[in-house]
Amino acid sequence: MSSLPRRVKSEAKALTSEDDELPSLFNSSSESEEEEEEWEPKSKIAKRPRLPKKNEAKTKKVAAPRSAVARKKVKKVAIKEEMDVSLPIAPAEDNRMQLLKPKEEDVGTKLKTLNQKPEVPKKMQINSFQGKNVKSLENDEKPSTSVPVVGNQAKHEKLEEDFASDEPPFKKIKSTTCPEGKPVKNLGGNKVKEEFEMNWDIVQALSEITNVEPWVCANLIRLFREENTIPFIARYRKELINNLEADALREVQQALEELRTVAKKTHTMIQKLKKEGKLSGCLLTALLNCRTLEELDHVTAPYKTGSKGTKAQRAKQLGLEPAALSLLQNPMELNLFSYIRPTTKGLSTIQEVEAGVQHILADIFAKDKDTLDFIRKLCQQRYICIQSALAKVSSKSGNEKDIDKFQLYHEFSCNIKNIHHHQILAINRGENLKILTVKVNIPDGVKNEFCWWCVNERWRPKQFLKPELMRILRNSVEDSYKRLIYPLLCREFRSKLTSDAEKESVMMFGRNLRQLLLTSPVRGRTLMGVDPGYKHGCKLAIISPTSQILHTDVVYLHSGQGFHEAEKIKRLLLRYSCNTVVIGNGTACRETEAYFADLIMKKYFAPLDVVYCIVSEAGASIYSVSPEASKEMPDLDPNLRSAVSIARRVQDPLAELVKIEPKHIGVGMYQHDVSQTLLKATLDSVVEECVSFVGVDINICSEILLRHIAGLNANRAKNIIEWREKNGPFINREQLKEVKGLGPKSFQQCAGFIRFNQEYIKTFCGNKKTELGSHELLTKAGAQGKKKSKPTPCASRQPNPLDQTCIHPESYNIAMTFLSFIGGNANDIGKSDMQQKVNAVIQKEGLEGIAKRLNTTVHTLQLIIDGLTQPEGFDIRTDFDKPDFKRSIVCFEDLSVGTVLTGKVENATPFGVFVDIGVGKAGLIPVRNITEAKLSKVKKKRSLGLGPGERVEVKVLNVDIPRLRITLDLIRVL
Repeated sequence: MSSLPRRVKSEAKALTSEDDELPSLFNSSSESEEEEEEWEPKSKIAKRPRLPKKNEAKTKKVAAPRSAVARKKVKKVAIKEEMDVSLPIAPAEDNRMQLLKPKEEDVGTKLKTLNQKPEVPKKMQINSFQGKNVKSLENDEKPSTSVPVVGNQAKHEKLEEDFASDEPPFKKIKSTTCPEGKPVKNLGGNKVKEEFEMNWDIVQALSEITNVEPWVCANLIRLFREENTIPFIARYRKELINNLEADALREVQQALEELRTVAKKTHTMIQKLKKEGKLSGCLLTALLNCRTLEELDHVTAPYKTGSKGTKAQRAKQLGLEPAALSLLQNPMELNLFSYIRPTTKGLSTIQEVEAGVQHILADIFAKDKDTLDFIRKLCQQRYICIQSALAKVSSKSGNEKDIDKFQLYHEFSCNIKNIHHHQILAINRGENLKILTVKVNIPDGVKNEFCWWCVNERWRPKQFLKPELMRILRNSVEDSYKRLIYPLLCREFRSKLTSDAEKESVMMFGRNLRQLLLTSPVRGRTLMGVDPGYKHGCKLAIISPTSQILHTDVVYLHSGQGFHEAEKIKRLLLRYSCNTVVIGNGTACRETEAYFADLIMKKYFAPLDVVYCIVSEAGASIYSVSPEASKEMPDLDPNLRSAVSIARRVQDPLAELVKIEPKHIGVGMYQHDVSQTLLKATLDSVVEECVSFVGVDINICSEILLRHIAGLNANRAKNIIEWREKNGPFINREQLKEVKGLGPKSFQQCAGFIRFNQEYIKTFCGNKKTELGSHELLTKAGAQGKKKSKPTPCASRQPNPLDQTCIHPESYNIAMTFLSFIGGNANDIGKSDMQQKVNAVIQKEGLEGIAKRLNTTVHTLQLIIDGLTQPEGFDIRTDFDKPDFKRSIVCFEDLSVGTVLTGKVENATPFGVFVDIGVGKAGLIPVRNITEAKLSKVKKKRSLGLGPGERVEVKVLNVDIPRLRITLDLIRVL
């Protein structure tokens, strides 16, 4: 023990006494731990010992360590393994998961230090995979570097009772996200175990990709793992996600799935290569360092089956790998002439031997992490541009119309840092059509600096190199850059640009779809829907304020019968007292609009004051022939169903548009150029978000609408409808638990988004009570009361006023406590008296003070206040824009520069916003003209920007009549 550090000696002596306390081990510095690991025998580190089974632990006798130092180390291992065990999360009063960011740095730092595992040396990882226990790749734990633990020595003990670090157990720790200071067992440490472990931490990697704080990423990983939906997290777990919006949550979720895909494919490849006997230590390290699929493809490309193998592989098969390694490690003893074999192809001359060595070295350089990191960092500091040009083949035999579409990109060059997303998608489309050729241009200065760095620093030989060997080294570096590294960089740049462009475009499609779905409904109007057409006429459908079909017909407005058909339209409008016409924006829309505008200007429909609006009919024809439409309107011709759909899109856009697959609604350009899997997942998530946030009345909503509530699917929605038809309307949220297939998790996710009309329920309960009679009701209650395991019908079928709010059932106790605190009554929800009482208490004590008193978070309290003060039947869509009703039309030729008009946003793209100003052709507001100062405070706060349905005031900047293009400037959002 003379070679041991003094601290280790002293601590070893101290441990020999019986009065030694375990907590003192935690106060030893990390330096001593590192020193101890240095003198640890390698034989104990190389292989992980087999732990005995439970029955073996009972029969076998545990051998005691021979020395005091060994006893200390065994105890320390036991404690460290205990610290690594994931602790259960203490539920709060509102059953919330507590994974909050600590505010007090000293406490957080102490716990973080305790929870850290010792770093695993790379040698250890390699050895553990080369042995028989390669299965440890699939486990959550890293290969052990600690002293072997025999039998039951590492017995798990209670951390909070025995090993508190200078703090009493369950100490209330205050933080910015938890001001009331709830008791917290786990402060939301950033260590999250994944199924497949890599050399990088998934929390840190996710944080770097998404620019979200690590503690938020750690919480989100746990929330997604527990199958929580985005609407539920965004509304009811705000304190755990730092109040992120749904779009940001989707971005984190997508990035998380990509990282997991990389990890899964990496470990699949490791198992495959090990089985084939090709897994080396260097290759394993390179695989575990991969963060993207491009890096993984680069590393595994030489080992794919079905090819002759790479040049480096063929050289290794000839036995030249020792020569290549010797050139770097021990060049003085290298003699390349000894490798010449005159009868062997590839070794017959000195030139072939040198070429083989060069290929092996080039392969080593191209797979080295430090080398690739250096060249990537170098590229970030230089001007890298992407260039496109007209392909020679397409210029000779291509379609001129298609070629003209890409005229802007025939001679195009742009810095990859400045290029717009829509330009990338356009270039990719042109390349796929073989109209354009695309390349990434990296300046020669990057190559020169890289080669100098490799030869003189990273791969500098350890001994003097002869001129002929130095020439081989330089050639190897240049060959590695030209043949392997440069193509890899080009693929990475193109892949990153395309991926970013696709994600941004998909996010924009999602924002456009949200705007359409959240368009304010037009209630209480009888509407006439018009599906325009030429030869087959215009289809009409009149629907009541409750969406009932009153009349359908076909009129031929554009075939010389306009005056005769006008009489029919007038009779229908007067008969049903309909003064609102909804025109689809498809074929013959412009002519149909002019027809109705002319009649309205002449006051032909007097005494009715008729107005009209234009609505997108995208997807209406697809829906009209779908099974859902056949089930909903079985006796109606498919052509007339589209007119009904057009009218209902104004009456209740959300309820109608959810019937159509999101990608058919027409939410943006380039939607066919992006990943269809990503597009579908994002748009479906947006639909779920919108339907959930608006909420549905469980007793009147359709099955299609129910499918899109968070936590529900087609089967659960069907079971809810069947339960409703069999048992009558739902009385309260608790009854949802009786539905087949709706378990606790599904109930938790959907309950807060389901509403109950209290007036309807009170009426139903009153009628039911009268029908049963008081004697029969008491008899039934008594009979059920004998069975203590089931509640009485009176108890389970009582309406709860909180069910009409956005308050989640998990917070009902807090809501009732708050009501008693302000002196309110549940029956006064949504009334002005409730608002006054809430305001008075908030003004007196403040939100934080009340939250502390109720032992809840500010976010939960704010949600409770919103639910109690919002009027009955509150709809978040009332804050969004309504359709733009018009009486007259403006011609394209009437426009002039400087004209100020009002219009409605039709579509938003990465390069600008298209606005319908009523001239039959949408005008474009370039993105440079949409500044933050021109957006209203509400739009800035929501981070929605401009989207479909928004009403804007614009000024005409340019009118290009031959090309039918209108350029606009945004004045303000109305």
